[in-house]
Amino acid sequence: MTGNIEKSFLKEGDLAKINHYTVEPLAADDIFVFTATLCDNDIDRDFEKFTLATLEELAPLFEGKTVIADHSMKSADQRARIFETFTEKQEGKTTADGEALYALKGRAYMLRTEQNAPLIAEIEAGIKKEGSVSCAVAKHTCSVCGRDRRTEGCEHRPSRQYEGKLCYTLLSEAQDAYEFSFVAVPAQKEAGVTKTFTVTEDKDTMELLQTLKSCDNGLQLSQSQAAELSQYIECLEDEAQLGSAYKKELSSKVFTLLKEKLPSVEATLLKSVIAVMTADELLGFQRSLEQREAPTPQLAAKAERSESEHYSEFKI
Repeated sequence: MTGNIEKSFLKEGDLAKINHYTVEPLAADDIFVFTATLCDNDIDRDFEKFTLATLEELAPLFEGKTVIADHSMKSADQRARIFETFTEKQEGKTTADGEALYALKGRAYMLRTEQNAPLIAEIEAGIKKEGSVSCAVAKHTCSVCGRDRRTEGCEHRPSRQYEGKLCYTLLSEAQDAYEFSFVAVPAQKEAGVTKTFTVTEDKDTMELLQTLKSCDNGLQLSQSQAAELSQYIECLEDEAQLGSAYKKELSSKVFTLLKEKLPSVEATLLKSVIAVMTADELLGFQRSLEQREAPTPQLAAKAERSESEHYSEFKI
């Protein structure tokens, strides 16, 4: 590993790019600049791989994004901001699947303050040198069968060999970029990347849950995603409690109705039958029992016909 965060120097035009994001113009002495390898097109430790086209799509999305520590969503943990991005071919290097290695790099600035002094010293000393990005992509394609793992499903498992071909997931069609973080152990060997998905709508939540189910090698979530997923689980728990209460009440109503219609059947037998019914089945029984009149026995005595009705069916 060559490292992915290193000290940089101001070039001509950098201050103009940096001051695009500031309220008050900054001078060269006010800031510290560093370059970070955000991500690359190699197969990472999660057996996922950005395509080169995806790296190029992510480049403009990461401009202006914040740099934080350990994917913390607290504003107090913001340390720097990316002001320039570019893709760069890594001469003499190839990916695990034999392609030329390309890296998406970002240049970021931070204020030279007393608070940031320890972090600047750690970057200069090579202690803080690993990073991880948080971003979203639309497609997660299996390298073996070409199916999208999130929308079509796939029986192939990342890291395994199928007829001599390594299985991994191709990440393509970049949708958004969120942040870059200082981390201890990144997913990518050279830069690290945390694959994330927005969870702002039910559809996105389902996609995230499907990804969690199909992930064999672990998946990192940002703090905001973990909070969103936790909130979603709490909503499910609340709905489950309401559903349980509703089913209990429905079971009681069906038991009462069945007991009225079938008084000779033991209560324990009725309860055991009701216990295995689904809510839909209970609701169906309730509606049927409430609408249906008690059946007339086939051999029940028929009411006598009036004289005028006697053999009327045979009269012409």
